[in-house]
Amino acid sequence: MQSTDFITVDVFTVERFTGNPLAVVPDARDLTATQMQQIAAEFGYSESTFVLPPEGVSNTARVRIFTPTTEIPFAGHPNVGTAFVLGQYPELFGRPIGDHLRFEEIAGLVEVDLLRDSGVVTGATIRAPRPLELGESPLPELIARCATIDAATVRTTPQAPVIASVGLPFAIAELTDLETLGTARPNLSAFQEAAALHPRAGGDFSLFLYVRDCENPGHIRARMFAPLDNVTEDPATGSASAALAALLGASDPASNGEIRLTIEQGVEMGRRSVIELAVSKSGGSVTDVRISGRCVAVMRGSIAC
Repeated sequence: MQSTDFITVDVFTVERFTGNPLAVVPDARDLTATQMQQIAAEFGYSESTFVLPPEGVSNTARVRIFTPTTEIPFAGHPNVGTAFVLGQYPELFGRPIGDHLRFEEIAGLVEVDLLRDSGVVTGATIRAPRPLELGESPLPELIARCATIDAATVRTTPQAPVIASVGLPFAIAELTDLETLGTARPNLSAFQEAAALHPRAGGDFSLFLYVRDCENPGHIRARMFAPLDNVTEDPATGSASAALAALLGASDPASNGEIRLTIEQGVEMGRRSVIELAVSKSGGSVTDVRISGRCVAVMRGSIAC
């Protein structure tokens, strides 16, 4: 019987058993797409990644990302965690690993820079593969039903609820206060209604809720629900955080240069995560979004195939 190695890491944290868990298969050449999906379902994490040789000679790897139910084009914590894992190896597919990696993904090419402390890889910074794309604006009442909260707590100014993406779409909505954010819980039937009304949200209508710190607007608390994708709640969602960062940067016409944000997520789950974001603007437009996070290794083993 053949076996395939795997490693699990906790992403967007420096403390084991917090942050967002990720399973990485650093050499998935012996696996079919069906097996990848089955393995991702078996792990049950919000995402698992499978690393394959790149198609382009200047790229590091092809990375496939699976939730428990489907393959997705891009996600933040899988890229950060996969880069952290690969950074522990001297080479990959016969080529040396440098500090700058290039991942081929469905959403496009993802540029990654490893983070080091005294020469040791501690995490990674990734760049969103696509510019900000805006879709429909879900009604506050629909957002409220999805999260089982009062519609009056869903803010419509300065930013109304909207579907936004820098590689993966999310319905994003700001709430009035942390107490409401803390009491939110997903309503499956409302999510099914939302997915039918807003098919451009990716089919599963992932909902990203956030509250800004009044005294420090650069600090944000967030939660993400995707029950239609078997992810009741996600401890850290880099792709949604990047979409929010791009959205906030684009909606502030006065800002220019670089905007830095810190998003804290997973607190209510007991898996606190810290996501650092940097938004670059030029001429009033967002030109780049970078997502940074630390990681810690948790487990390693093999999968019987």
